[in-house]
Amino acid sequence: MPPPNIVIISLDTVRADVAYSGKMAGIERLRRAGVTFRQAVSSAPLTPVSHATVFTGLQPPNHGMRHLFREQLRRDVPTLAEELGRAGYATGAVVSCPGLNRWYGIDRGFDYYDDEVPLLPDGRDPLSVGDVKLRGLALKRAPLVVERATAWAAGQQGPFMLFAHFFDAHWPYEPPEQINPEVSNPYEGEVAFADHHAGRLLDNLAELGHDPAEMLVVVFSDHGEDLGGWYPNDHAGDRGHPYEEGHGCLLFDATQHVPLIVAGPGLPAGTEVSEQVRLVDIMPTIQRLLDLPATPSDGLDMTGMLHGRSESSRPAYAETFFPEEKRANSRYSDIQPLGAVRLAAASGNQKVVWEQTRGRATVYDLDQDPDEMAGTPLVASITDVLAAPRESPAP
Repeated sequence: MPPPNIVIISLDTVRADVAYSGKMAGIERLRRAGVTFRQAVSSAPLTPVSHATVFTGLQPPNHGMRHLFREQLRRDVPTLAEELGRAGYATGAVVSCPGLNRWYGIDRGFDYYDDEVPLLPDGRDPLSVGDVKLRGLALKRAPLVVERATAWAAGQQGPFMLFAHFFDAHWPYEPPEQINPEVSNPYEGEVAFADHHAGRLLDNLAELGHDPAEMLVVVFSDHGEDLGGWYPNDHAGDRGHPYEEGHGCLLFDATQHVPLIVAGPGLPAGTEVSEQVRLVDIMPTIQRLLDLPATPSDGLDMTGMLHGRSESSRPAYAETFFPEEKRANSRYSDIQPLGAVRLAAASGNQKVVWEQTRGRATVYDLDQDPDEMAGTPLVASITDVLAAPRESPAP
């Protein structure tokens, strides 16, 4: 059999609870066709950092990107597009925000990489603006993403990998159309708009002769969104963290718990995986499904889970250094970069969040406190714990 075409869709800024609310027709169609990972965790609440993890299979300390417009992807790190190119795939991408500009190096390995975005409403280049929310006004809307992605796919004769990135759910929450009257707020309206057009892209590919059932389709979000009180687990604004504006500074599940759906030939339809996985697991999984050589990775392939085998949940690391940038450009002089590990096990689900510089850490019991409202400070700092000598095993 010829190798399957691959379609990777990023629904930027989409929370898992909204994605899986049953309101999004495109997502529900994909869930019926493939495998839904109910507990997928992002490595960072920032678009370039999280996508770099997806396309390298490495965590931020190892792929080298940890801030906005400060670091570029390490040159010695292989990317999924490069590996697929070596395997004979044409590779194309249509991305829709400044956070995926080719400056970062995420375009490496793509034959075609459309990162054009409009100027800001005041005429400035969005790449020259430090304000993340303001920069979010420069986006390529979903219909244009679909148009350009379809046009690129129409010109392909052999196997291809298409990456389509939809940025519509990002602030400001002003959906251009009322796609779904069941949505609860403008943010969900934007998610529905992106979801609708992602479905249109798959329909367009089918009209070109690329049956979605014969393609490997991966849909994920790079991070969620904290709406400051629209959802029970929000923490931004009046919920105690006024410096958090959607995402970037915190590592609660509102931004780190994301949707992940995989569908393709030979994979079961309409199934769910409850074990915890990570976005860092996507690249090794695609390589395994295609029988490609594995590159060095911080992730683990999920093929066993895809085929229904029970496996242990995977500890999920996340980090954000955006508070350093926020601190330099706001009145919030004391906010700290953070690290976190989310643990899911039969003995209990927990998250540990620590300050990267001070080492102060907090533990959240996710079974008793799923909204992460009542953390318990660790008596010792995380740096003390990590530096403590290990006991020798008993003879």
